[in-house]
Amino acid sequence: MEKPLIVIIEDEEDLLELLEYRLSKEGFDAEGFLSVKNVEKFLEEEEADLLIVDRNLPGVEGSEFVKKLRLKGVDIPVIFLSAKSKDEEIEEGFLRGGDDYITKPFNVNELILRIKALLKRANPQKYSEVIQYRDLKLFPKSRKVFVEEREVDLTKLEFDLLFEFIKNRNIVLNREYLLEKVWGKDEVFQDKTVNVAIKRLKEKIDPQKTKNYIESVRGVGYKLC
Repeated sequence: MEKPLIVIIEDEEDLLELLEYRLSKEGFDAEGFLSVKNVEKFLEEEEADLLIVDRNLPGVEGSEFVKKLRLKGVDIPVIFLSAKSKDEEIEEGFLRGGDDYITKPFNVNELILRIKALLKRANPQKYSEVIQYRDLKLFPKSRKVFVEEREVDLTKLEFDLLFEFIKNRNIVLNREYLLEKVWGKDEVFQDKTVNVAIKRLKEKIDPQKTKNYIESVRGVGYKLC
């Protein structure tokens, strides 16, 4: 499973570097920006999980930038990290699209705990300790899988494939989607890559062929049943 991607917009370079370092130590991917310039383009190209946004930024005030994102339909969770600490300023931050608000000076450990809590609320399937579907149990952090309490040994690719199906249960996923999400959009694969991988996954989680976890939808793709 990919690490959560946290985007930080902070014009104090020393603080930005500290946050990037601490977040990477906590198992996150962190991408820092000293202003909002190029952030929108980055968000169009990368699937960010959370934004940490200062409000006193050069050019565009942080909460105005978030408001602009919200009007465009961007729903990535946002934590404001700001020296603006008056009650009306904090309220303004929430009204403009913030999900949480931390005033400076702040405790980095508290920030990390708030990040983890917000990620779990925003996407419980992705960040919970255990994900269950029928008699399947997935543990994202340890990448372990159990079928009827029996551990099944899956490759990284097989785990990611099963995880993608469970996140999108009852939705038909076509081969192009799976190739991009599981294999990586920059790679080139043969037409039968997805078919072969799903066949191997099914053999491992349903060796008796009695449970029909994943079914083929003719001419479209596959879905979890």
